[in-house]
Amino acid sequence: MAIRDAGDQPAAGIYGLSIETEPMEAKLAKALPSGEGWQYEPKWDGFRCIAFRSDSSVDLRAKSGKPLGRYFPEVVALLADLPTPNFVIDGELVIEVEGKLSFDALQMRLHPAESRVRKLSRETPSRFIAFDMLVDTDGMPILDKELAYRRARLEDFRERIEADPAYLTVSPATKNLREADAWLSRSGGDTDGVVCKRIDEPYRPGERAMMKVKRLRTADCVVGGFRYERDSELVGSLLLGLYNDDGLLDHVGFTSAIADIEKPELTARLESLKGGPGFTGKAPGGPSRWTTDRSSDWKPLRPELVVEVKFDQITGCRFRHGTKLLRWRPDKKPSQCDFRQIGL
Repeated sequence: MAIRDAGDQPAAGIYGLSIETEPMEAKLAKALPSGEGWQYEPKWDGFRCIAFRSDSSVDLRAKSGKPLGRYFPEVVALLADLPTPNFVIDGELVIEVEGKLSFDALQMRLHPAESRVRKLSRETPSRFIAFDMLVDTDGMPILDKELAYRRARLEDFRERIEADPAYLTVSPATKNLREADAWLSRSGGDTDGVVCKRIDEPYRPGERAMMKVKRLRTADCVVGGFRYERDSELVGSLLLGLYNDDGLLDHVGFTSAIADIEKPELTARLESLKGGPGFTGKAPGGPSRWTTDRSSDWKPLRPELVVEVKFDQITGCRFRHGTKLLRWRPDKKPSQCDFRQIGL
């Protein structure tokens, strides 16, 4: 069987659905919504992915719209071998290492060498956790159908294909608030919160039409600039930005939680991006009041890097305190980092 994956030219679309369809996203909420009409699901710690299958053609797309097939050949092969030739499903790519999901293992897949990717795919195979269906097995787009209908078709799909659940499964879901609250209280390992969806709503590509509740408040931010450490040629802090409603990148804070061992390589990476526009909205001023251990000027960058940071409070559309750098997000498009994800 000839399999087309993300290394080939993308198709214009499948079943009238663009191959670059953006996934429906969630906005951050402080608490789980209660009342009738809600479905709750674990928020998995992986790479968001929409998987397209049409006859022998398979395509995996990241949240950013970038192709993922060449980095996850085992998933491409798995989907190509399923007995049903038509479907589009939305879900999460995860990798389990020593019994726990590993985001680092996912990031290691984003490697230019095909031989390296193939080796990792054998040693640490990934799993696709599906949680929505956009095109059913009859090749009919069902985005305009309510979630209850799409979920039923997804579960029917999973029962009929008889795939190994170690590699393809459907995410648990519940309408019971108490059970969802228990998931939230246990999050922090394989999951980092709970996603809340209206069962009577259609699928809304590119919109923050769902809610997500986390134990920790986090945000994905664009690295719009950086400062050197005082009297040093190494990076001291990253300057963080979010896009406002006008499409301008506003400075919202900083993170200086960078391990010393990582600074030389990170400095070289940042310096290769110097000369960009930096912050096109609200820009940083001089040294922050929290610390003076860096130079007063900052270096603008091309807005290409995204990091996830932990924060506590927001005042005046800025992080009130310094943030903790949790991880880099090469799977996320910078333009997706806006104030809506933190409820502003």
